[in-house]
Amino acid sequence: MRTVGAISLGAVLALALAGCGGSGDSGAAGGPQTISFLTHWGPEQVTALKAAAAAFHTKNPDVTVDIRAVPFANLLSTLRTQGASPNGPTIAGIYDLWLPELVRDGLAAPAPSGVAADVKAGWPANMADGVTKQGQVRGYPNEVDLYALNYNKKLFAEAGIPAPPKTWDELTADAAKLTKRDGGKVTQQGFGVITSWASGAVHPWLSLVNSNGGQLLDGSTPKLDDPKVVAAAQLYADLVKSGATQPSMSSANANTTGPYLDNFVNGKTGMIIMANWWQSALKQAMGDRYSDVGVAPVPVGPEGTGSAGVSYSWLTMVNGKASPSKQDAAWKFLQFLNGPESGKGGSSAMGDILMSMGILPSRTSDLTAHKAELSDPFIAAYVAELPNAKPFPTVLGGEAMSQAVQKHIENVVFGKETAQQAMTAAQSEVAGILAKAGA
Repeated sequence: MRTVGAISLGAVLALALAGCGGSGDSGAAGGPQTISFLTHWGPEQVTALKAAAAAFHTKNPDVTVDIRAVPFANLLSTLRTQGASPNGPTIAGIYDLWLPELVRDGLAAPAPSGVAADVKAGWPANMADGVTKQGQVRGYPNEVDLYALNYNKKLFAEAGIPAPPKTWDELTADAAKLTKRDGGKVTQQGFGVITSWASGAVHPWLSLVNSNGGQLLDGSTPKLDDPKVVAAAQLYADLVKSGATQPSMSSANANTTGPYLDNFVNGKTGMIIMANWWQSALKQAMGDRYSDVGVAPVPVGPEGTGSAGVSYSWLTMVNGKASPSKQDAAWKFLQFLNGPESGKGGSSAMGDILMSMGILPSRTSDLTAHKAELSDPFIAAYVAELPNAKPFPTVLGGEAMSQAVQKHIENVVFGKETAQQAMTAAQSEVAGILAKAGA
């Protein structure tokens, strides 16, 4: 969802090892400090963050880092409601779509000069630009995520499909072949979609829009009523009407818990469009059957010229409402967490955590340190698509915009609106949201 271009891994790996950890042995300015790190990550990643915090505390005994985890759905609201309180989160891992509003509201602090220099030296220019708002670096870039087609190679072989679809026509035909019925009940859907979760609903669909030559925004002007966009909504409607997509199998949350994950890992969904970060969920849920998962570019629509899955990123920021001494301690910890001395084999601790989830880290030295792991077929397919990915636009009102689009996509999936009705309504709603946000 970034407004800058996607990274070319080859260019990233060619960059020299850069950046410094800045862990130091002295305490924080202003005496002992307890700071908090707000994340939506699961128990395994929280454990890794706690280990990094403990290692930092050993070198900086005057700073204690408390890790707090909330569900993704509560992350932004928690930051907004607790950010100004004395015990509010000092550090937060945030979705880049939220950054413009958090800067506007004074919750995303500008980085000190040393941190800004570290970011500019250790990350590709487009990643550093992505965390720069109002002329100042606002945090550490962490992960890059993008969408591609995931498919079950075993189900494809059983259906006599030799290769993943490259076009929408092939997608439709393959989805029909992959759909199985027991009497009037569909027991295996050909193509799965996500509902009940804004990004999960919007990003895969928008990846199809992008791959049909459409776009969500032209600058700050919504383009949802463009025929190239409406066609992607119509594709969903057609797949549902044919039975190849089952709305009852679509629900999921940001941790992919729910029927969406269950049906794919249990071989009841032939293909989906999903991001690289869910690799860890697939491995855990599928075990030996994980080898059945294939990854391919998002199929290209009739008006498109190439595959263009959505990309987006996350960053760690410091709360601008926290006291100056807490902010100083927080930036010091983030410099350690994102520096090559905190992890293994030249990687940062943050890079190690991200790779454990199948997420692409964005620091150049992290990518170098994890080069061997990036050759894994699942991840390698996503890496190959990075140059073709189209960042989701980060604008004021972006979260509300995404939720509005989600609502109308889901209305199409559940038969409450036609594709044209949904996109016409979404166009009007998003235009109003963006106008109000920019006022």
